[in-house]
Amino acid sequence: MRIIYNIGMFLAQLVLPLVALFNNKIKLGVSGRSNSFSILEKALNNSDKTLWYHCASLGEYEQGLPVFKELRTLYPSHKIVLTFFSPSGYEIRKNTDIADVVVYLPLDTTHNAKRFLELVNPELTLFIKYDIWPNYLLALKKRGSKAFLVSALFRKEQSFFKFYGGFMRQALFAFEHIFAQDFNTQKLLATINYNETTVTGDTRFDRVFSQLSQNNELPFIDQFKNNQLCLVAGSTWPEDEALLIDYINNTDSKTKFIIAPHNIKANQIKNLQDALTKKAVLFSDKADKKLDDYTVLIIDTIGLLSKIYKYADIAYVGGAMGSTGLHNTLEPAVFGIPIIIGKHYEKFPEASHMISEGGMVSICDKFELKNTLDHFTKNPSEIQNSGNQNLNYIKKNTGAVIQILDYIRI
Repeated sequence: MRIIYNIGMFLAQLVLPLVALFNNKIKLGVSGRSNSFSILEKALNNSDKTLWYHCASLGEYEQGLPVFKELRTLYPSHKIVLTFFSPSGYEIRKNTDIADVVVYLPLDTTHNAKRFLELVNPELTLFIKYDIWPNYLLALKKRGSKAFLVSALFRKEQSFFKFYGGFMRQALFAFEHIFAQDFNTQKLLATINYNETTVTGDTRFDRVFSQLSQNNELPFIDQFKNNQLCLVAGSTWPEDEALLIDYINNTDSKTKFIIAPHNIKANQIKNLQDALTKKAVLFSDKADKKLDDYTVLIIDTIGLLSKIYKYADIAYVGGAMGSTGLHNTLEPAVFGIPIIIGKHYEKFPEASHMISEGGMVSICDKFELKNTLDHFTKNPSEIQNSGNQNLNYIKKNTGAVIQILDYIRI
């Protein structure tokens, strides 16, 4: 398995630059990785004490952020190196103040792992959730460096738990301790005789709960909403938008709609705007507009959604109507509002929990969306009751960060 894996990494180094000629996202990754070592060489000295955090993408960064912030406070003299694998994480958080150096993680070859760790020499390494790179982890273990996996969430279908997954299992054993999101993950790890685990829950609960103590004011949303009922649809894909467009175009309610698409490419934003028959305005075009005259506000920028949810009376979270994967439902839940999602949510335990507790509704088609929204708009008390269930769900699941920090102090 190890030989096959390393051959695959070698081939990836050859093939990805060619694929990058036709794919902009891969191009960003290839270009960024080519600069990683030079950035590290300039930013770090042999005398530096360092912490290394690795996140696959933006979601894992947000998941690890409450732990990162606390460690920054506890160890102010350490330099922090933050790595991403995906451009969707790096390009958005490359200037974060939580780290001193932010780079793409070079591909997981034995040579890259050795060179990277000689430059970074971390006293402590945190990987978030499940982005497991065996050559890096085995090199960390060989150096005797502490490594932890935070908010781990595994499924029995993964290679770690298959007969052919020996090499990947070795990588898991490089972690000094694994902080699991749930007991199922802990039990799965026990089946391969990995027992250095603690069920701490999901650090995302701590992350989103902290949003309530931040300044979430957005005056332009106040102006647009104008004290009317407001549905915020976040991280939507075309499959989600087809249902939302049908409802918006045909409803006679006074509801306001804010749509924040996952993809904000100009052509897709134009297609969305053109499909709406109600009066719609883009965030990028809101200057000098009387926003309360519009029914739909389309957010064609990034970084605002977690604050926009504050203004929602009802939220729709995208990704589960198609096959792309459900987006963050905890962000709206913390503001005590009911949430609507699509039908494919099986891999997202928080969605199942919120549905069972009455704070979330899963819909299959435009008819179910219409029935759900009509029910809420005609029954304001149901909005409040469902929303309260979601806020209570967030509150009772916070506390992971304290448990993790108590364990991993240097």
